[in-house]
Amino acid sequence: MNMAAMARSARSAAYFAPRISIQRSIDLVGRAILSLGLVAAVTFLCIRLVPVNEITAGFLYLVAILLIATAGGLVESTIASIAAMLCFNYFFLPPVGTLTISDPRNWVALFAFLATSLTASQLSARAKRRTREAVDRQNEIEKLYSLSRALLLTDATRPIAKQIVEQIVQAFEFPAVALYDRGSGEIYRAGFDDLPAIDTELRGAAVRSQFSRDESSMLIITPIRLGREPIGSLAVRGAFLSDAALQSLVNLAAIWLERARSEETVNRAEVVRRSEELKSTLLDAIAHEFKTPLTSIKAVTTGLLSDPAAPLEPRQRELVSIADEGADRLSTLVTQAIQLARIEGGKFQLNLGIHFPSSLISAALRQMKSSTDGRKIELRIADDLPLVSVDAELVQMVISHLIDNALKYSPPGAPILIGARVNQASVVIYVVDRGAGITDPSRHEDNLKRPRLRGRRCAHRRRGPRRAKVRSIRSGALGHEHARDGGDRNMPADSFRL
Repeated sequence: MNMAAMARSARSAAYFAPRISIQRSIDLVGRAILSLGLVAAVTFLCIRLVPVNEITAGFLYLVAILLIATAGGLVESTIASIAAMLCFNYFFLPPVGTLTISDPRNWVALFAFLATSLTASQLSARAKRRTREAVDRQNEIEKLYSLSRALLLTDATRPIAKQIVEQIVQAFEFPAVALYDRGSGEIYRAGFDDLPAIDTELRGAAVRSQFSRDESSMLIITPIRLGREPIGSLAVRGAFLSDAALQSLVNLAAIWLERARSEETVNRAEVVRRSEELKSTLLDAIAHEFKTPLTSIKAVTTGLLSDPAAPLEPRQRELVSIADEGADRLSTLVTQAIQLARIEGGKFQLNLGIHFPSSLISAALRQMKSSTDGRKIELRIADDLPLVSVDAELVQMVISHLIDNALKYSPPGAPILIGARVNQASVVIYVVDRGAGITDPSRHEDNLKRPRLRGRRCAHRRRGPRRAKVRSIRSGALGHEHARDGGDRNMPADSFRL
């Protein structure tokens, strides 16, 4: 069924909807007249063609009423029962030709006939109604099964809500269907071109979670719930569905909308994961490419500095020493970049060992020797520090980064305080500098979350990759990071727990 055909069927349904009740009334009157005609035919048969006594006539009237109840309904059979009672009294019970009854026993027979005919009519009509309901339920189940099977073959490249509307129209042959997806805010329709206000009604039904039914236009608007939370709404026109079938239809729509939303979330997460893997792979490859020339440079500088056969002049030794220290620094940075790539790529394993916190700090200071020359380093390490089970290389990396940041963002010549203490069954290692700090962290919360921004009044930029390494190692291996000002606005501190 194409969209033009659905639109034409919707317009025709809207045009003929007010006339349906009138047509039903006309059909009911016609069936009642036919029922009276059958009673008249039985009367004519029993009087003119084959004269019978009152007992035979009564049974023939009952047979006629059962036929009417089976072919028609309760209303027609009730009308026929009353007409048959009057004919039975007038034509067969003495005195014949009057509506009076002389023998009291005939009164009993007359009312017994009426009660029997009415009871038979009700039983027959009830059986017919139940049979019709069973057939309708079977048809609804078949349509729901057809809909669920069609939804299994949905196209992942198209909006699922639009496909749900199309499949509902195809399975149930409704003239008009509209679905509002609250998650995306979109409304998908088929055949509601003549009713622009349906958009407002759909949004209102989803917000208020309210069901509405308009008998005159045969329009049903129902919210789509997932649990207790409305996730959309559905409008159908020309629907002759039971409440159970309508609820099943709504549940199917809710399940597939949620499934599409879950698949979209999974796909986004997969895209992010693959992007991280690609980034980590590229970073790892680039870092390894740097390793080869750095190894050559280190071999040359080490050979020049340690060759006794060709001693260097003081100026030359100073320059070669600077190059040698720079090669060591670059090699350390490349190694850290490789480790970061492994952490972010999920290929990371801790090499845990038992260490003294003081030895970890000393090892980090040795790595930073070239950077800390000429700067005053104060150590404040508690005497009661316990042993810690950590990855020594990663902890030294974190300490080195914190020291490096303190050196960059503190005034030249200002001392750097490095300390360790016990706090709540953990060892806290902290680095304090005399930088400008942040007076009101809440005002700069957004900038603090960005990897490359420090603040508006800062003359330097944070080293984004370096800060990312610290965050990755802390969150992935050492726990949460803590930032505080050390009790003084001009002495900001970075710390982490072991």
